[in-house]
Amino acid sequence: MLLIPIVVPLLTFLYNRDEPRLFGFPAFYWIQLLLILVGVVATAVVYRMTKRGRRP
Repeated sequence: MLLIPIVVPLLTFLYNRDEPRLFGFPAFYWIQLLLILVGVVATAVVYRMTKRGRRP
């Protein structure tokens, strides 16, 4: 699961363009921000899944 936020940014053909624009920002910038959110979500999911097995 943690490989997703590592591998997807390496696929530059996904965001190596200017169009489409979102609120005036080129695709490169808003896709990079989206990839940050993907990394946060993936990390949170893995944290929650591994936390269940532990007892305080």
